Amino acid sequence: MSFKATVLTLYPEMFPGPLGISLAGRALDAGAWSMEAVQIRDFAADRHHTVDDTPAGGGAGMVLKVDVLAAAIDHARGLNPDAPVLAMTPRGRPLDQPRVRELAAGPGAIVLCGRFEGFDERIFQGRDVEEVSVGDIVLSGGEPAAIMLLDACIRLLPGVMGAASSGVEESFENGLLEYPHFTRPVEWEGRTIPEVLRSGDHAKIAAWRKRRSEDDTRLRRPDLWERHGDVRGQPASGARHDDEGTGT
Repeated sequence: MSFKATVLTLYPEMFPGPLGISLAGRALDAGAWSMEAVQIRDFAADRHHTVDDTPAGGGAGMVLKVDVLAAAIDHARGLNPDAPVLAMTPRGRPLDQPRVRELAAGPGAIVLCGRFEGFDERIFQGRDVEEVSVGDIVLSGGEPAAIMLLDACIRLLPGVMGAASSGVEESFENGLLEYPHFTRPVEWEGRTIPEVLRSGDHAKIAAWRKRRSEDDTRLRRPDLWERHGDVRGQPASGARHDDEGTGT
């Protein structure tokens, strides 16, 4: 069974967008996954197809109506009953690689894209909707976040990436940031590829990459480092990049 993405949006013309090219696009053409962009406005009951209303209690902006959202979600669940419903919102739980892997291993996802001030809060409990955030930022709508989420899932589907190891040796897969990469030319503007990477000694290369992964995580993402298992007594500012030449 292929991964099936159903996107609930006020702008279905935004899809597949970037997901229709490169790896995701080739996988879409090959049938590794499928997509349907559903217009939320089609589920409004009034003749003006109204999808939003003013916030209860006053305030700026408009809020997406719970009855319209519920009808759209019910329709999408009819298309893919076992898929989780994910609402893209900055109020949600941060998306991480373990959750992406769970989604990629499943039947797909129903992705709800917000606009205006967001969703009527009752939709989350009333329809068992998971709130997901892609970062501590505010976008004009959930569509770019939905594309980001789906791209993260699609690249992990069997056969999408050329090398199976491409999805394993990268940032967040082991709780750390990925080690840095280099390629030819060996020297560029006085900066050279670290000598260890040119040594041909695979054990030394693996050790260097592991150390750089740990050091960079400790320096750049102390929050990740604190969650990593072997970190007791090592301050976030204590990373050192030794014997790297000028390849930093």
